[in-house]
Amino acid sequence: MNDSHAYIEPHSEFFFEGAEMVIREAGGYARIGSLVKSIRDEKAGNVLFLDNGDTIHGTYPAVQSQGEALVPILNEMTIDAMTLHWEFGYGPDQLKKIAGSLNFPLIACNAYDKDTENLSYSPYHVFELNRLKIGVIGIANRIVDITMPESFSKGVDLTTGLEELPVHIQNLRSEERVDLVVVLSHLGFPHANYIAENIDGIDIILSGHTHNRIQRPVIVNDTILIQSGYQGSYIGRLDVRVGNRQIRNFSHELIEIDDTIAEDQIVKEEVDKVMAPHKDLLGEVVGETNTPLARNGVLESTMDNFLLQGLIHASGAELAFSNGWRYGAPVRRGFVKVEDLWNIIPTNPPVSVCTISGGELFQMMEENLEATFSRDPFGQMGGYVKRCLGLNIYFKIENPNGRRIEDFYVGGKKLERSKKYNACFVTTQGIPEKYGTDREHLDVSAIEALRQYVSGSDQITANLRGSIVAV
Repeated sequence: MNDSHAYIEPHSEFFFEGAEMVIREAGGYARIGSLVKSIRDEKAGNVLFLDNGDTIHGTYPAVQSQGEALVPILNEMTIDAMTLHWEFGYGPDQLKKIAGSLNFPLIACNAYDKDTENLSYSPYHVFELNRLKIGVIGIANRIVDITMPESFSKGVDLTTGLEELPVHIQNLRSEERVDLVVVLSHLGFPHANYIAENIDGIDIILSGHTHNRIQRPVIVNDTILIQSGYQGSYIGRLDVRVGNRQIRNFSHELIEIDDTIAEDQIVKEEVDKVMAPHKDLLGEVVGETNTPLARNGVLESTMDNFLLQGLIHASGAELAFSNGWRYGAPVRRGFVKVEDLWNIIPTNPPVSVCTISGGELFQMMEENLEATFSRDPFGQMGGYVKRCLGLNIYFKIENPNGRRIEDFYVGGKKLERSKKYNACFVTTQGIPEKYGTDREHLDVSAIEALRQYVSGSDQITANLRGSIVAV
């Protein structure tokens, strides 16, 4: 499982069917728990259930409890180990507290305490199944202390893991005498390919972060790579036969978590306990949308256009920016509930404004395109292209860093490098601190801005506008 983002209940999810995008219900931890337990029974317990992280952050109950609400649920899921990314979202101290309450280990070979320079978590864990020893190495996402708010990584240093991996692989092979080496990596799928190409001795890489629905495993340098969607809408199953410390054959299935899977009643009871205090609040209808809202596009999405329209409505700015987040359950055409707003932006930051020059806008967007499409996987800093409203950019994906944008318009007019523009945004991932002047937080949160916007119209429309176009 990877990138479930605290979607503990069944929820809306988008799927591609031919030329169409459809939205239907998927996911739910009770279904996942039931599926895993049935596979354990099928295989007489010779199963590892590994979680790739982005698990305890992303929905209202998770964020309001700083991740603690998920602990009793996760402890019933029979998870064997987990690595980290958004888990740092509550700060390293809170993460340590949560780790102490879980009945499985958190592993990361690349997260260090800044003061002691010691590892913050065990780099790996060795499991014994059916007379086989399996070493699982964790790699947390390195961007936590690069592009995310400072509070996430206070007192923590993260590396790429490239220097640490060979050391731990050698130790597992020589000292621990494991039969298999598995890397549980939250760096992203491009990074997993790079690791497999450049580091020997890995049998399996279980990838996360980039929300890939890998239908068939990728084989690189005799390493099996998989990734299994996001938001708990899928689970990846990998069956392997091992002989003489090598994988002899394997099979893989990307399993959609739909309503044909029975719910585990113990997990469901824990989920219901978490959700009960919030049902009335989250179920309140605040408006209607004429547009299905989804984050299903690298360049632009209807969900983020809705968010940005709400920011402009609240601020009066001519431009709006937010991070290119991948998580967020889609909203069907029709009623919009409070829960939908929290799923769109669960951190609920303040709406911010600034004055920014045309030259800064150009540089900021070139930097973001490189952070999204860098030829070097480790130059990719997570997320989709920055979400924008009020501008139109035409760019070449294949061009080198700093040379991608061909045309840039604001309000339908050519960008003027020396002109000052009024912009609104949420978080420093929307507009980094080095850009703009007169930066100010307005006395309105993102959720309140969205609520005011959607409730003020009979129906809102948030169609794609061609804000960012690859040519």
